[in-house]
Amino acid sequence: MLFNSLDFLIFFPTVVVLHFLLPHRWRWLLLLLASCYFYMAFVPAYIVILGLTIVVDYFAGLWIEKAQGERRRWLLIISLISNLGILAFFKYLGFFTENIAELLKAINLPYAAALATAAANKVFVGVLTFFGQRGVSSYTEAMSILPIGLSFHTFQAMSYTIEVYRGNQKAERHFGIYALYVMFFPQLVAGPIERPQNVLHQFHEKKTFDATRALDGLRWIYWGLFKKMVIADRLSQFVDPVFNDPNPQKYGALATASATVAFAIQIYCDFSGYSDVAIGTAKVMGYRLIENFRRPYLATNIQAFWSRWHISLSTWFRDYVYIPLGGNRVSRGRRYFNLAIVFLVSGLWHGAAWTYLAWGALHTVFNLVTVALRESGRVRLPERWWANALGVVVTFGLVSFAWIFFRAHSIHDALTLVRTLGTWRGWDVEWDSLEYWTLRTGDPRPPYRMIFSGIGLALLGLGDYLIETKKDRLSGPTLRVLRPALYAAMVVFFLLFAMFDDNKQFIYFQF
Repeated sequence: MLFNSLDFLIFFPTVVVLHFLLPHRWRWLLLLLASCYFYMAFVPAYIVILGLTIVVDYFAGLWIEKAQGERRRWLLIISLISNLGILAFFKYLGFFTENIAELLKAINLPYAAALATAAANKVFVGVLTFFGQRGVSSYTEAMSILPIGLSFHTFQAMSYTIEVYRGNQKAERHFGIYALYVMFFPQLVAGPIERPQNVLHQFHEKKTFDATRALDGLRWIYWGLFKKMVIADRLSQFVDPVFNDPNPQKYGALATASATVAFAIQIYCDFSGYSDVAIGTAKVMGYRLIENFRRPYLATNIQAFWSRWHISLSTWFRDYVYIPLGGNRVSRGRRYFNLAIVFLVSGLWHGAAWTYLAWGALHTVFNLVTVALRESGRVRLPERWWANALGVVVTFGLVSFAWIFFRAHSIHDALTLVRTLGTWRGWDVEWDSLEYWTLRTGDPRPPYRMIFSGIGLALLGLGDYLIETKKDRLSGPTLRVLRPALYAAMVVFFLLFAMFDDNKQFIYFQF
């Protein structure tokens, strides 16, 4: 079930009304059943996988809390292996099998390569058949029906057992509430990736309806849907023709650059839009989720970008990978190695493909260079507006460049697009010749849809500014006039130009 669908428009108000009508002691059950229904709206059988990990981690938490010494560590390891094992099987089996097969072929062992591929496909297809996915003959065919949001709820479940092991969280005795922690429908599919300290206690607290809080939650929901349906979905009309074309070399530099920048904005509005809707949905019912984005494209350097982008994932890797590896307490070389591990694993977390690893490798290089320059003290920009503006432009350029590898279907396609950017072909296109500017969509008209996306983005930026502006920067009466006027303009713009398409999934659903 998508946030931008008619089904959710019916589902969510129904859950909210029942949530506040029911006695407190039964609300957890309503939310758990609603979350199960929400998840099963995609592929019903995969609820079994979620249920299996929930049972394992629930008992692991109880046993870890009671155990002593080495037994506690082994219980944690078993819990982590069960979670990572399921994630690896469904998400990475095909990738590693295919690459091992290619390696075996390269060393003249084609028979062994064929056996490895056949065995992996047979096991994978057998498991899918068990879950009711019949008619699938290979891992490649099954990619489109893999458990949705698997990486997100796997990491959230792992954070629970790790925090219990560290003594930062008491083991949850109520099985239903623990299951709800993993399956809470607002953030089940694409985050934010929550920590038990922030969420678990909230399901025990009695919630009362608060009109002010509910209105604020509805604003978050509207903000997220505006990002998704007005900006991201419209920009996809300019991104997809270039990145989905089997022959990307036919596009000029202007088309490639336009599509690259458009995708940078699209993925931000799409993913942060989902997070906004999730936060707002939870807030209407009285629950608090962590902020996942904080204007990342206004970051003045690449490290600041990662402190603002997908905050729940970046802090997860910081707390559970980077710091356990030694963090900043080790030598400079080891610290650089730790950073490289974090970003390469982050790339692989996003998907089982060399393109994601290349994206992670690029961010590894960007971060290591930034850290090295900062530590050397040789490059210091003054604290002036123009220096900050330059930092924003350079950071956005680097991040957008890396998005090429993230979005491309293969390394070959990504390198083709990069080579195109380095040519002059297409930059000298006259404005009355829209062959490249419209990205070969076949539409002879000016790119009105892109103009509408730009206006929507400007409204969004102005809205962010007005929401954050303190009264000492604008007078109270001015804000009281500007904010309602902006909201009215955004509502009108949404009704006129939003793309109402139930098939427009959020980009991060595939992770």
